[in-house]
Amino acid sequence: MSGCSGLRARLAARMHAGGWEPPHYERLKPKLLNPLEGQVIEIGPGSGVNLTYYRDSICWTGIEPNVFLHERIRSRAAGIGFATRLSTATAERLDLPDGSVDAVVGTLVLCSVDDPARALAELLRVLKPGGRYVFIEHVAAPLDTRTRRLQEAWTPILRRLPGGCSPNRETGRMIKRTGFGAVAEESFELPLSFGIALPHIAGTAIK
Repeated sequence: MSGCSGLRARLAARMHAGGWEPPHYERLKPKLLNPLEGQVIEIGPGSGVNLTYYRDSICWTGIEPNVFLHERIRSRAAGIGFATRLSTATAERLDLPDGSVDAVVGTLVLCSVDDPARALAELLRVLKPGGRYVFIEHVAAPLDTRTRRLQEAWTPILRRLPGGCSPNRETGRMIKRTGFGAVAEESFELPLSFGIALPHIAGTAIK
């Protein structure tokens, strides 16, 4: 989710999911996102697929450096009467004061940021004490498994494509090492083709 412009950004916007989600995500998002209140920022909201899961009373800001996705977010928000603010900042450099937001949301985004450790440090910085970081992320499979070997082989190719995904990141470990006071997560697998299941984590980290 680095700053992007031009042809690569346009292609990334075209490739972005239009709204369909696997049942696993549809099951998890209401219980993770609906309880949020106050000032909420979402990093990498993409086309705005999460907007329907929030309460309309929150003050929501989308951190989306790809300007070609902004109109899609605004259109989706207008269709459900949801108020939005958008920023072209990146997750690694949020233009927000320390301890200024109640919750940060990131779903399927830490695979594509340039520096996930720095992004997580920024999320922790802007959260108020007691604030929540809510996440759903696909993560690296255990070492020496077929899935992990495929993830390692795919990563150099996928990083060059629009969106720049790194499926081999051990994101769960990075979240736990960031300095949150408590991390509660659950693991699940999303079946893909050829007998492969992509490991995921979902949960909440408290500052």
